[in-house]
Amino acid sequence: MQNSIFVKAILALSGLIATGVGSAILFIPHAFHASAGIVVADDVNLLNEMRASGGLLMACGLFALFGTIRAKLALPALVVSATLYLSYGLSRVVSVVIDGLPNGAMVQIMALELGVAVICLVALRSLRLSQKKNCREDPTDTRFPENQVIPH
Repeated sequence: MQNSIFVKAILALSGLIATGVGSAILFIPHAFHASAGIVVADDVNLLNEMRASGGLLMACGLFALFGTIRAKLALPALVVSATLYLSYGLSRVVSVVIDGLPNGAMVQIMALELGVAVICLVALRSLRLSQKKNCREDPTDTRFPENQVIPH
């Protein structure tokens, strides 16, 4: 029960952030980026590229939110969330190494992304351990090799 609440809370947090950020990048990229001190030019190609990534973020966020209401989606939603936040956070680390340190807002965003990624990974591990424990208690559940019957 507690594991379920923890996983749902993490998916809700992950989903709300990604859906909000993705929606803002998709629909109001100038205003959204200005809030972090970034000036977005009126380059149609750049806006097209930004809005596309905003749509992906929004879709990932919605998937995470669906994982809070459909138990079967919780595991894949955690995998998507962990991958999303880890890839964004680590990509920003690569950018710091290559390009230098960005403004304070961008550093905070990087820390938030890496923090959410770690929490998603903890929740993922917790959910997997819980599923393994439940599977071992139910010998008819064949999701794990130790419960599979090999025919002779």
